[in-house]
Amino acid sequence: MANLVDQAKDQMKKTVENTKENFSGIRTGRANPALLNGITVESYGMTMPLKSVATIGVPEPRTLSVSPFDPSQANAIEKALRDSDLGASPRRDGNVIRLTMPELTEERRKEYVKLAKTKSEEGKVAVRNIRRKTKETIDKSVKDGDMGEDEGDRLLKELDKVTKQVTDELDALLETKQKEIMEV
Repeated sequence: MANLVDQAKDQMKKTVENTKENFSGIRTGRANPALLNGITVESYGMTMPLKSVATIGVPEPRTLSVSPFDPSQANAIEKALRDSDLGASPRRDGNVIRLTMPELTEERRKEYVKLAKTKSEEGKVAVRNIRRKTKETIDKSVKDGDMGEDEGDRLLKELDKVTKQVTDELDALLETKQKEIMEV
């Protein structure tokens, strides 16, 4: 039954990774290829993620370069970038499309901090849900006589310890992201 806590720990780690992924899409003062993760391109009659039709680079701190694998797709990629909510207008340079990220205003930075807090809270809610489900399973096993009360109490203490570690990790991630966003 100890593997119940290990399963919960694995699920919580996935939640932390998911939260990191969500954070990577939030803009800071510098260009980051992850900013383009949510952008899709109409290509070959299908909607595809940008990273599957182009290479994304960071030639300068505030500039992203997008190089299509197939130069005939440059127009579709440029349109997708223009239609996105990045707040940057793409410039063509031959087959390479450059995006210069505008400076963030204080107001915009605060909006991004709020967004980061929301993403962090979503991660914590997911962790608490995993904890609750695991606790219910342990309680049921104790009630059904599949494990002793002492074993159940030990597992619950272990589960609480793991939950606290993961929520502390999420708090640390949020703090780091807030510093990145507010850095001018």
